Amino acid sequence: MPPPCSTSSGGGRIRRIVVVIVIVAGSDNGRATLNVPVTDGRRVKGERRRQALIEATVRVIQRDGASGVTHRTVAREAGVPNTAATYYFHSVDALLTAALVSCMDEDIERIRRLTLAADDGIDKRRMLAALMAAAIDGSGRLLAEFELCLLAVRKPELRRSTRRWTETLADFARLFTDDPIRVKLFVNAYDGLLLQGLLSDEPATVDEFELMVRELLPDPT
Repeated sequence: MPPPCSTSSGGGRIRRIVVVIVIVAGSDNGRATLNVPVTDGRRVKGERRRQALIEATVRVIQRDGASGVTHRTVAREAGVPNTAATYYFHSVDALLTAALVSCMDEDIERIRRLTLAADDGIDKRRMLAALMAAAIDGSGRLLAEFELCLLAVRKPELRRSTRRWTETLADFARLFTDDPIRVKLFVNAYDGLLLQGLLSDEPATVDEFELMVRELLPDPT
């Protein structure tokens, strides 16, 4: 009779453990695969919910202003439990920061694509004017962006995204001039023109925006 804890008994336990692991994990040519899609699926679901909360934050700002943003109002707007908002964003400032970053990222990508586009038959100043007019047409979102940008005046931690935005505008301006003062003039005038568009009962048209952009960034001589 083998002594207690002999290799025979231990080997049986090891074999049973191995069988359980294989059954639970599943295998594909000997590789455990079951947990990978489950983990990825949860990550994707979590990212979708986080993005839904960010978009809901922007909508709340459009409707009620930045002061209307709370975990409760954002969760209600997103159609999720209140606990979801506090799980993904520990504070209202975190919600506002994420909303600003999201808005700035979208705007930056639009201008960046225009800046990097091939020049074949493309009038980039005209296309920029069209983007400006479209931003005025969708004035609710633009208003939310301005509210978020104004928060950055009081909250320096928000300024990273606004700096990236001004740098992107400067890159566009450098397509037409290497004068640093003119580049700064364009960067500052761009947001000012959009703000005036929000304040005006009759905002500028695409043609008018184009004329102003060409005044700021004339043809290279």
